[in-house]
Amino acid sequence: MIDFLNRNIFNPHPELLVFLVVALGFLVGKVRYKAIALGAVTGCLVAGLVLGAQFKVEIDGTVKNLFFIMFLFALGYRVGPQFFRGLKKDGLPQVLNAVIVCVTGLLASWLFAAMLGYGPGLGAGMMSGALTQSAAIGVAQDAISTLPGLSSAQVKSESNLVAVGYAVTYPLGTILCAMLLANVLPKLYRRDLAAECTQLAVELDAPDSDPDLGAGYYEAVLRAYTIQRPDLVGRTIDDFEKQQQELGRRVYITRVRRDGAILEHDQKTALMEGDIVAVSAIRGDLVEFDARTHVGAETDDIELLGYQTESLHVVVSEKDQIGKTIAELRKEPFMVGVYVDKLYRAGSQFPYRLSTQIERGDTVILTGPKRLVDPAGAAIGKRVPTSFATDMVWVGIGIFLGGCLGIPALTVSGVPISLSTSGGGLIMGLVFGWIRGKYPTYGNVPPGAQWFMDTLGLCMFVAVVGINAGPSFTSGLSSAGWGLLLFGAVITIIPLIVGFLVGHYIQKIRFPILMGVLAGGQTTTAAIGAINETSKSQIPTLGYTIPYAIGNVLLTVWGAVIVLLNH
Repeated sequence: MIDFLNRNIFNPHPELLVFLVVALGFLVGKVRYKAIALGAVTGCLVAGLVLGAQFKVEIDGTVKNLFFIMFLFALGYRVGPQFFRGLKKDGLPQVLNAVIVCVTGLLASWLFAAMLGYGPGLGAGMMSGALTQSAAIGVAQDAISTLPGLSSAQVKSESNLVAVGYAVTYPLGTILCAMLLANVLPKLYRRDLAAECTQLAVELDAPDSDPDLGAGYYEAVLRAYTIQRPDLVGRTIDDFEKQQQELGRRVYITRVRRDGAILEHDQKTALMEGDIVAVSAIRGDLVEFDARTHVGAETDDIELLGYQTESLHVVVSEKDQIGKTIAELRKEPFMVGVYVDKLYRAGSQFPYRLSTQIERGDTVILTGPKRLVDPAGAAIGKRVPTSFATDMVWVGIGIFLGGCLGIPALTVSGVPISLSTSGGGLIMGLVFGWIRGKYPTYGNVPPGAQWFMDTLGLCMFVAVVGINAGPSFTSGLSSAGWGLLLFGAVITIIPLIVGFLVGHYIQKIRFPILMGVLAGGQTTTAAIGAINETSKSQIPTLGYTIPYAIGNVLLTVWGAVIVLLNH
């Protein structure tokens, strides 16, 4: 095997090296300590630098540009609905904090890069890694390629230094962000994240006479009972369910067997002694209800209980339901016998509470009998297509239009200013994602395809960046010195401290939510994982999604800005 590689088969077949780097990168990325992991992106960059230094293979720039613009479009597509939602009044405090974090990070990076005498490449790399924004690498390299007065050799050298700066500062930046938000700040302020999240969860649930209030997670159960209580005889199914609702329980009769035959479901059906009824309920409500006492003996009826159920993904789009809380949604007549199982926002599972308002573009998963779930889904929005096929017309046109948007350039003092094709791809991804949120029947891009374009697209891109930068990595690192690592750590910390002071003392954001806001503003996924682990709750994630969308856009754009500032 060693001899096989020593012959450097990668010179005539560089594509094989790319896939080897990706495989090793994903393997290295699995290295984890508690909630902190290197991640596949960093793993691919490290593997690319090591193997690139060994085999000295040059990968065509078109390859990395192809994967990078695909990644940026997917990123914009994923966060688009949340990004534009954040621009509305209710999301502005979190947006403002995220902007403060991003702008402070840019200014700190510019200041230290100028102080250390770093050029556009190393300065951009230091900022990308310290602020843990991988996408800024590609935008910075695009910007470097358009700088006037640089020879092709200088462009290549500066582009490679972007990868050097990122590789050195990113791991420590990730660790410091996670430690500061999950451990250091809570301890300095003597705050117990777990206790505060528990208290905040209770407050967000806001218990009152609403019969549906309870835990945010539900486990629906189905049982069969024989009607034996005389007081139930002659009462309709609708009367029975309304009585349970008034008592604070979600208990529904979904089917009735009478004289051996299963009746068509009708809320006006009057119950008779000896009827066998299928009862659907939340487990806790059924235990409290004690059906054996209030209905009759439990029985096992496979046919009665074996009706078709459905778990339906619905994108919220109906105007009448947008803005309603989960608790309010459950009161709707069409939600009888239907349960909200999960909620997804901006492509990620969202830890909703009963007071959580559903927004346009959210995906709710409804469970229950198919005959009840389908009309409930239609009342809330549009059913998510079950097809695994990606609408490549939508994706292809989106990326093309985005690239065209990024081509035109203004010239300021001889320096061309443009979004670049990658920046245009990001903007158009945001727009197309927003359109998809409003009109979910268009542009189907299933989760698997989004993962491929997003995660694998970025990993392929950084793998090529690492391979091309590998031969110059050692010399670039030695010229940068320890200042790169030290000041990169300072750049990581400063924006978080500034954002914390503003959020805590001026905006008065609740402590657990503020930790999520800061992790989102700096787009550090490992940090929100560490915060949730420390708090033993998903509550901090409520502050993460909007800042994460804003931070992804701003920090990516900063890749070009820092290049122009350091030129």
